[in-house]
Amino acid sequence: MLIIFGGRSGTGKTALSRALARHLDAVHVRIDTIEEAIANDSSSSIGGVGYRVGYAVAEDNLRLGRIVVADSVNPLDVTRDAWRSVADRAGVPSIEVEIVCSDTVEHRRRVEQRVVVQTLSWQEVVAREIQPWTRDHIVIDTAGRTIEDCLAQLTAAIAARGLPAS
Repeated sequence: MLIIFGGRSGTGKTALSRALARHLDAVHVRIDTIEEAIANDSSSSIGGVGYRVGYAVAEDNLRLGRIVVADSVNPLDVTRDAWRSVADRAGVPSIEVEIVCSDTVEHRRRVEQRVVVQTLSWQEVVAREIQPWTRDHIVIDTAGRTIEDCLAQLTAAIAARGLPAS
């Protein structure tokens, strides 16, 4: 199974996707980690290389029978379609999960207090193009909630779709 996360920076995607990966004993593929590693060794723009590497790593692990949790902003239909194609090629089901933080004050605080290599400003986070999700997907709002509470909601939603959630 491929669990495809998406959502703006600072919504809690990585915290929740890591918690889910631990819960399911799944492989966690984080595009930011891949892009940071590539950027550290390159002075040129990496473009979509991070996503392409992520797709390949995810597909390899799916073919080994592992559950994969893909963690990325995943802002465009084309990136979401590419993740679904990875699952299709590997012959496994996929599920899409959009992470949001409906409290703008809390979301901004999270973005401004992040300690990461490639820190984006609040203006960059809200200005980034995020295309609306057009397929059935799970939406988790992390505003004012613990990761444990969000994880419980997410695993229940995955199980309700007839997929393994424990």
